[in-house]
Amino acid sequence: MADSMGVCGMKVLVACEESQTVCKAFLERGHEAYSNDLQKCSGGVPDRHILMDARAVMNGGVMRLETGKKIEIDKWDLIIAHPPCTYLTISATRHHSLNVTPINWINARTKQRILAMDFFMDCVNANADRIAVENPVGIMNTTYRQPDQIIQPYQFGHPVSKKTCLWLKNLPPLIPTELTEPEMIHSKGKSGGYSGPSWIVRDENGKILPYTDPRVAKERSKTYQGIADAMAIQWGYEE
Repeated sequence: MADSMGVCGMKVLVACEESQTVCKAFLERGHEAYSNDLQKCSGGVPDRHILMDARAVMNGGVMRLETGKKIEIDKWDLIIAHPPCTYLTISATRHHSLNVTPINWINARTKQRILAMDFFMDCVNANADRIAVENPVGIMNTTYRQPDQIIQPYQFGHPVSKKTCLWLKNLPPLIPTELTEPEMIHSKGKSGGYSGPSWIVRDENGKILPYTDPRVAKERSKTYQGIADAMAIQWGYEE
């Protein structure tokens, strides 16, 4: 679509992204793109990273870059938001059971979940004509609505299974660009274990890291390059 309709130099915000993978995919295609997070960027382009709370950024205004420079954006043409999912995922729901978690912890986690849901909806309702909100399968699939699309990295050239939901406003579903076979994992457990495609993170020696390893959480939060490129190509067009 971008090839036939032409690059338009849209103002693009990638909210809650410190890796800058999506941001740089849009920059490479001529757009005025910015990543945004409370953390400093790890993508190496600090002059395109807004170091502020996303809620103070999504609706436009004066913004502070990581370099200290201030910019002003009246309104974003496109927002791609990655609200934190720690308290929104299916796995997080397990911790709201008294069989697993003490009542005082449940109360604290419930408050955090409500805040996370509020932030998710702030992304959905941001002042932009086109919006994509990304999250794993979780509580928003039922308390808000079913996503417009569920994608997998293995549909975009990465042999990984990581189910990702997209809630879209005035955007078409992404078209897979390169189908590949996801890596398989085989495990043993109390209920007979699991055999099939799974989300895997390996260390520098190729060893699969356990879910509790802090490196896993950081990797889980990143968008795969193939998906970022598809977003920039398929959504970076002028209507």
